[in-house]
Amino acid sequence: MRVIECSHDNQGSSINDAEIKSIVKELQQGELIVYPTETVYGIGADPFNENAVKKLYMAKKRPFDMPLSVAVSDVAMAERIAVLDDDARKLMDRFLPGPLTIIIKKRPEVPDITTAMSEKVGIRIPDHPLALRIIRDFGPLVATSANLHSHPDAVEYDSARRDLGSMVSTYLNCGPCPLGKPSTIVWMMNGEIEIVRQGAISKEAIEAVLNE
Repeated sequence: MRVIECSHDNQGSSINDAEIKSIVKELQQGELIVYPTETVYGIGADPFNENAVKKLYMAKKRPFDMPLSVAVSDVAMAERIAVLDDDARKLMDRFLPGPLTIIIKKRPEVPDITTAMSEKVGIRIPDHPLALRIIRDFGPLVATSANLHSHPDAVEYDSARRDLGSMVSTYLNCGPCPLGKPSTIVWMMNGEIEIVRQGAISKEAIEAVLNE
């Protein structure tokens, strides 16, 4: 287990290229990382590596019947994970990168363990420069809060480390998360929407975009 301290500049939190490469290598080897987003700290793994995903469930003590979301860096990467309809594209254009997770039909390549056997998957694009840099260099990354199941979300690195300890290969300590509360989760089905979790974006704002 190691901790990488982020530097801060006008572009936000950053680490050097060598550290990015080492994180990408760890993810390729099936390890877990804790990384910052604009909402809360996330614990990440390769969503296509079933052993890594299983390790993540066990690290969080999360029930295997609770699906995981996936973070991507742009719409093109999202299309590797999910089947995007017009409404999903509208929401992505307006709110992403940002604190919104969209649950839509998954691609068959996404392992069932990642989505807890569901045919849908949650996708989001975090609004954090370091998270986006890692995802661009590695690819899609599991996006779930870096805490033990039922514990409070980690808005600071220390909280994540207390909960997850040596189960995580690398922690990125980049200070407090700017928003400090999780993303809104919207489930889209047959032209209807359901707010699964109310977060930083309101249902009214989502409906306004879809009705434009």
